Amino acid sequence: MRRAGIALLSVCVLAGCSSPAGAEGRPLPPINPTDFHRGAADPSGGADGRVSVSTIARHLDVPWGLSFLPDGSALVTERRTLRILHVATTGAVTPVARIGEANSDNEGGLLGIAVSRGYKKDRTVYVYYTTKVDNRIARLKLDGHSRPQPIVTGIPRGGIHDGGRLAFGPDGYLYATTGEASRTEAAQDLHILGGKILRMTTDGKPPPGNPFPRSLVWSYGHRNPEGLAWDANGVMYSSEIGQAVWDELNIIRPGGDYGWPAVEGIGGNPRYVDPVVVWHPEVGVAAGVAITGTTAVVTCLRGQRIYLVPLGPSPVVASSFSDTASVRWRTGSGVAGRPVEALTERYGRLRTAVTAPDGSVWMTTSNRDGRRPGGPVPDDDRVLRLTLH
Repeated sequence: MRRAGIALLSVCVLAGCSSPAGAEGRPLPPINPTDFHRGAADPSGGADGRVSVSTIARHLDVPWGLSFLPDGSALVTERRTLRILHVATTGAVTPVARIGEANSDNEGGLLGIAVSRGYKKDRTVYVYYTTKVDNRIARLKLDGHSRPQPIVTGIPRGGIHDGGRLAFGPDGYLYATTGEASRTEAAQDLHILGGKILRMTTDGKPPPGNPFPRSLVWSYGHRNPEGLAWDANGVMYSSEIGQAVWDELNIIRPGGDYGWPAVEGIGGNPRYVDPVVVWHPEVGVAAGVAITGTTAVVTCLRGQRIYLVPLGPSPVVASSFSDTASVRWRTGSGVAGRPVEALTERYGRLRTAVTAPDGSVWMTTSNRDGRRPGGPVPDDDRVLRLTLH
């Protein structure tokens, strides 16, 4: 277990030095945030035999958000082109809208999308996008002529760490992940919407049960959470991109403080909620999470792989943690066993993961964002369909 010394990390990022040793004495990997090369595969933990993958759609441009329509097809956003695409189960791709108010800037642009629970009648979706002044959430009717109607504005924007995932929870409310936009202090400030997970009504108002009075904040102390999913019992999971030492999979508790910037990874400080799994960034940069059955599928950008995380009971306090060279997980914390990797370097950078109505998982690649060593391949970017055996 280790607490991250933020001042030391900042110096190392600028100077290109190595990370300090962890509490157990093992040297941590060098900090080089501009290195996008993946880490080595774990030969003892491969799980390619447990998954099958097919390609749904090809030749997209940085697909970012994905949400399913009632008929099993999906709406997919493209971060850079600012388009919303309809992707049929047959693979047919049709543009249906473009968010002209959005501004594509490095990691910003058109990000998350969530289909209204009453879509058959209201033809409404919710989108998360970057403007020149903020990140915002808007309601949009897909009728061919309506413009987005913002319901939440003033979410901090930055060239990086914009968060951006949208999803409706089992309680019917809309959830959003927000990044701290490189303003580390924002993650701990309950008056700033950055570095948080937000919970809201479809009008962008705080619903009953939020942990802080008259606030959208559901949890805080996040750096750049990008994945949201719920298991069959309604437990919320979020994948989060760390700074340079650990990426995280967290179980989200209302009102929980997840420690950024005071701690990165499993800190063991009772003031903060520890993650249930952490990865070093050379195998991780955990961008998305989907849950099918009792398995969480976590997608990795830099690591160019997925991890299959077996889920189990979730007591309040975990008894211990286990680790390999690159992965740690807390036994008894909601994780039933060792996370195992699959698809290493088969499809490049993997970002979004969403469970489909049929129980499969649709994933998007992110190989046209300029960060894949060697660049994209001709079929990029893709929407993939994964099934577990």
